Amino acid sequence: MRKLLLLSLVSLLILSASALTTAQDDDMSFDCGTDEEVTINYFGDPVGSHPEAEAATIERFMELCPNITVELNTGAASVTDLLGFYLQAFEAESSDLDVIRVDVIWPGQLAEHLIDLSGIAPQEHIDAQLPALIANNTIDGELVALPLRIGFGMLYYRADLLEKYEFEAPPATWEELEAMAATIQEGERAEGNDEFWGFVWQGNAYEGLTTNALEWHVSETGDNFLTADGEILTNNEAAIAAYERAASWVDTISPPGVVSYAEEDARGVWHAGNAAFMRNWPYAYVTSTESEDIPAFGVAPLPAGEAGIGAAALGGWHIGVSRYSDHPEAAAAFAIYMTSVENQKFYSIDTSSPPAALELYDDPDIQEAMPFASPDVVEITTARPSNFARAQYNAVSTLYFEAVHSILTGEEDADVAMELLELDLEDLFSE
Repeated sequence: MRKLLLLSLVSLLILSASALTTAQDDDMSFDCGTDEEVTINYFGDPVGSHPEAEAATIERFMELCPNITVELNTGAASVTDLLGFYLQAFEAESSDLDVIRVDVIWPGQLAEHLIDLSGIAPQEHIDAQLPALIANNTIDGELVALPLRIGFGMLYYRADLLEKYEFEAPPATWEELEAMAATIQEGERAEGNDEFWGFVWQGNAYEGLTTNALEWHVSETGDNFLTADGEILTNNEAAIAAYERAASWVDTISPPGVVSYAEEDARGVWHAGNAAFMRNWPYAYVTSTESEDIPAFGVAPLPAGEAGIGAAALGGWHIGVSRYSDHPEAAAAFAIYMTSVENQKFYSIDTSSPPAALELYDDPDIQEAMPFASPDVVEITTARPSNFARAQYNAVSTLYFEAVHSILTGEEDADVAMELLELDLEDLFSE
């Protein structure tokens, strides 16, 4: 891995002279954007799962900028509901939102409502981030959000149970996962744990199923279900096989209720010590280390399918500033501080979320906190087709996860569901 020189806090936090006036002291320079006493509203972690990290970030910023009060607002528990709230507020051009969390799939949908940060954040700050994330957040030449952290689908496994049942390594393919999960499930139930399952994941009809299904699809077909050129690749033999495989897990190696599971539902079963494998995001790493019911666990790439690819959906959160803010300079200063190398390090360790700043992957503290973190992971992740679909992405994702969900529940045969999905997507893009 490349060794990069650590950029100083000074270089990361200087705002452009044309936009802001810098106040300096002997140790650092940081422009708060205004000398006035102002209050800005930050809509933070959507599910409220990291309130301590959010509060600590705000406290550090307010030590630098005591004239700015940042009010933390916890967003809706559902990211779909949160996006709806944003769009409703933006449609009304409400000034109640100053700084917002932006899901990795939202830049194309929210771009017209967010200020261009490329003319405000210093180039050194932008260059410090993973290039793929800057590209993701640049819409029609405007940088509408700054990266805070990334996420990617990953496989959690019970290392103690793999050893107990004499498996030498975590599964490299879906076939291996199915065999291991069935063996461990049968053995644990024979010893009296009737609540034990082989594999838990996110099967509810929501955005989380889009990420799971995308991973299955890419691992079997080698491509996205909707390509950057707008080609629809849902109705083919390999894609259908991917969804039929997942449907076969329900009530065999996965609970029948998995079709209503979101991330926290899967994590609850895993934390109770009742699953051999779990698909989830990096955030579950720290909480897993704290669980008394998980003696030993490991993480690995998601299994490969017929395409020979272990696909991982790209996730993560970014920070944007509303065009309708009454205090855009102060809001931009907070967005830039929050996504600085200094704060990303604190935030990543506190939340077990891999950082967006490239150089932090060489930081020993980051490596100790999350040994699975590597910038190379970004190169093998698969982004959802949000930048192509832009404002229609929500409709695309809804059509997709509803079609896949109908297969998982047995409501529809896979070939029929995928044929209907193809027609629905064609109709959507012909409008």
